[in-house]
Amino acid sequence: MPESDTKLADIDFQSGMSAFEAKHFTKALQLLGPIAEQGHAVAQHRLAIMYQNGLGLVRNDMQAYKWMKTAAQQGYALAQHGLGFMYLHGDCTEKNPAEAAKWFLLAAEQGLTGSQMILATLYETGTGVVRDEAEARRWHERAEKAE
Repeated sequence: MPESDTKLADIDFQSGMSAFEAKHFTKALQLLGPIAEQGHAVAQHRLAIMYQNGLGLVRNDMQAYKWMKTAAQQGYALAQHGLGFMYLHGDCTEKNPAEAAKWFLLAAEQGLTGSQMILATLYETGTGVVRDEAEARRWHERAEKAE
């Protein structure tokens, strides 16, 4: 991509993020959609949130799941956390606690405190993983150190 195109994409991304934060979701979708299509994980994650919650468009579970998983597969921790929630609660996809634990683990390993706390709870309760008090304690301690 030529440098001028890269600068325009950066400007569109920043403008799209600003529109999202200002709750101008239709504008955010217009700006972030093409960037997400080009493989930008943060833009994909924001699209997933908009589709999941019907922000600026009609709620669409398939699109929410598609964009969340695409961003998560690129290693974006917030999307991994979001995908974990989708699987844990059966939101936008089939409920699958084991799959949820897998995605929470990936995000937790990147230092996402919320994922570390959830993972600890999953180990305490044996939800999606084999119940393991020592592993639960380890994740609780890691989360507390991060705070």
